Amino acid sequence: IPMPTPGRPSIRDSLSRSEERARTDTLTGLANRRALDEFLRKALATAAWGEPLSVLMLDIDHFKTFNDNFGHGVGDQVLRLMAKVLREKVREQDLPARYGGEELIAVLPDADLATCADLAERIRHALAECTITRRSTGEVLPSISVSIGVAQYRAGEAIVDLIERCDRALYLDKSSGLKRI
Repeated sequence: IPMPTPGRPSIRDSLSRSEERARTDTLTGLANRRALDEFLRKALATAAWGEPLSVLMLDIDHFKTFNDNFGHGVGDQVLRLMAKVLREKVREQDLPARYGGEELIAVLPDADLATCADLAERIRHALAECTITRRSTGEVLPSISVSIGVAQYRAGEAIVDLIERCDRALYLDKSSGLKRI
């Protein structure tokens, strides 16, 4: 086996980095759907033994209007900010991921619904306190608000059903006046 050249990565290192890139959303730096699905399968196997498992899903309120008014570059900046707050607020064993579009998700193994709802409120407050400044002009933009759905795994439930319940809770949050869980 040839030895790696000093200063150059080995084939194993290159493959490891390629695998990591294949599991990461390029805009937010969070796990992507592929990594999310894999993590959910493993978490569900543990939950089948009676451990709680909860999921929360975040969606930026009025994101299309925000994008239309301030541009997609600013929209991307907001998504990166959301991802940063989500990553900072979840526990080490949790998985924050980009679900799609402006929806982010976090899978919380060993967390019941009350723990998940508490985390959702901390995320909501942290995002509300953030100040977003348009880099090109220095203009301070309106604060962002998010709707958050939470759901806890039910024994025998399929992953798709858990996510669907969480998604329905998110849209119920949006339709009930926003800024509520």
